[in-house]
Amino acid sequence: MALPVVAIIGRPNVGKSSLLNALAGEMISIVEPTAGVTRDRVSTFIGRNDKYFELIDTGGYGIVDSDQLSGHIERQILQAIETANIVLFMVDIRDGIVPLDEKIAQLLRKYNLNVIGVANKADTAKMFPAAGEFTRLGFGEFLCISATENLNKAVLLDMIFEKLESVDTSRPADSIMKIAIVGKRNAGKSSIVNAMVGSERVIVSEIPGTTRDSVDVRFEKDGKTITVIDTAGVRKIGKMSDSIEFYGYVRVKRTIGRADVILFMIDATVPISQVDKKLAKVIEEEHKTCILVVNKWDLAKDKASTEDYQEYLTKVLPGLKFAPIAFTTATESKNIQSVLDLAAELFKQATTWIPTAKLNKAFEIVKEEKGGSLQGKKGRPKLYYAAQIAINPVSILMFVNRPELFEENYRKSIINRLRSLLPVEEVPIRLFARPHRQ
Repeated sequence: MALPVVAIIGRPNVGKSSLLNALAGEMISIVEPTAGVTRDRVSTFIGRNDKYFELIDTGGYGIVDSDQLSGHIERQILQAIETANIVLFMVDIRDGIVPLDEKIAQLLRKYNLNVIGVANKADTAKMFPAAGEFTRLGFGEFLCISATENLNKAVLLDMIFEKLESVDTSRPADSIMKIAIVGKRNAGKSSIVNAMVGSERVIVSEIPGTTRDSVDVRFEKDGKTITVIDTAGVRKIGKMSDSIEFYGYVRVKRTIGRADVILFMIDATVPISQVDKKLAKVIEEEHKTCILVVNKWDLAKDKASTEDYQEYLTKVLPGLKFAPIAFTTATESKNIQSVLDLAAELFKQATTWIPTAKLNKAFEIVKEEKGGSLQGKKGRPKLYYAAQIAINPVSILMFVNRPELFEENYRKSIINRLRSLLPVEEVPIRLFARPHRQ
């Protein structure tokens, strides 16, 4: 059964994103004085005493968007309203009722919804009497809150859970896998999210920089719950036009860290850029399982064969040469389901526990093959045995004579050989060395 939905609705800049962050207890939505920062539906689960609901932040209703996305934003708001069990109708107590508040009230009255009026930015009790005028909007008394000061947050949660008493608020199923979609601007990230989910869950536009937040989207595949995370498109820090872009980039890096599998979107119509190389470096340093998703292949396939393009990627992104490559056309949903299946296969590899006997047999083969070539200027490295110590990434601890003899290049050569000997050929492997006590 789907979790009940609580949607935050209001005009621009009344504090909707601040409220979502306050109720969640962490920074999820970007908060910035600029009106219209939020465009997509940003959601999170809120839990208390084993009861849960999904909280959705929406864009400001009535925003005049500088990128001509107002219609897209409004559709996202309407979809949130249509799926909501409760709407938090947020206003700014300092401004009083303005025409857009009245327009939103008219919209909400068209739906048979539980509406909780919330008057934000009431930082002190002296401001509370000013909330009386909002009763004219037709939704009873508005609760005075301050999202930034956490004022009356607990009272608001009490009101929400009280209105949800008649619906199932049990803990949602955990996602079996989190897939983050990253890439430079306009590579097709949002298109692939919508293709996976089968609906317009995030805004798709030809305008670069449409997505600003990292947006978690849960969906079911083969009876299992998967979370796919759309992220802001990245460009060179020096070319970022404002703090919103910078916050989006910070969230991209954070999203890479919390994901199980990365879909690294590459625009096949343009050469690999410094931004692509920088993102590849982050993925490599985080030891993340990754698929190189070459998108817009329908527009580029006449220029190169898949084999030639694979060689090109190996040359320009050597740190990710272990990662498999998929060719897609996200706008037409071509190859998207096979990418999902591949992500599941890679996740299985990354979470594999290799039997110790099988692992050490592979290391014996490595030692035999290298033989005398192990001799270095500082002495001969000796490997006694190895044990796996972690998964995702697969992490292996070698017990050796002198760890300093196992330099980075030598470890990489061992890892490359292990890929062909063990069932982890397409995922990152971390190799550690510890002195063996004799």
